[in-house]
Amino acid sequence: MDVQDLLEHITATVREAKAMPMSASCLVNRAELLEDLDRLRAALPADLDHADALLSDRDAIVASGEAQAHDLLRAAHAEREQLLEQTEVLVAARERAATVVEDARAEASRLLSDADDYVDRKLGEFEVVLGQLAAQVGNGRERLAARREADLARLGVADEDDDAPLAHDPATVDLGPGLDAMRHAH
Repeated sequence: MDVQDLLEHITATVREAKAMPMSASCLVNRAELLEDLDRLRAALPADLDHADALLSDRDAIVASGEAQAHDLLRAAHAEREQLLEQTEVLVAARERAATVVEDARAEASRLLSDADDYVDRKLGEFEVVLGQLAAQVGNGRERLAARREADLARLGVADEDDDAPLAHDPATVDLGPGLDAMRHAH
C-alpha cells in the first residue's frame, strides 16, 4: 500500500469505528490502527526517497543541458575558427549557438519548475494529511481526558488526589466493558 492508500485506510477505520453511546468517541482496534500507522511510517521514507530521486533527476537534466550547451559552444567556437573569413557564416553560427543555448536553458528551467511543483504538491498533500491526523488525534485525546474526568468524578475519585482512599476498590467494582478497558489502558 502506498502512503495515500494507508491514509485512506486509517481514515476509513476511524470513520467506520463503532460509536460510543451518547458520545462523539468511537472504539477502534488499537493493534490494527497502530499496525497501519507503522506501515505509514515505513512508507513515508519511500515516498520521500522518490521525491529525492526526482530532485536528483532534475539535477541530472540540468547538468545534461549544461553539458550540451557547453558542447554546442565549443563546437561553435571551433566552427568560428574555420569560418573567420566568412562573416555571414560566423554570424549565423553565433545566432544558432545562442538559440540552442537559450532553448536548453528554457527547457532546463521548465524541467526544474515542473520537478519543484511536483515535489511541492506532494509535500503539501503530506502536510494536509498529517495535519488532519494530528487534529484527529488531539481531539480524541481531549475527549478521552474529558470522559476520564467525568468517569472519575462519577466514581468519586479525585484526579489530582490519587493518594486519597477510594470509596470502593476499583479492582472489585464492575465498571462495564468500556470503563474497565479504559481503566486498564491507563
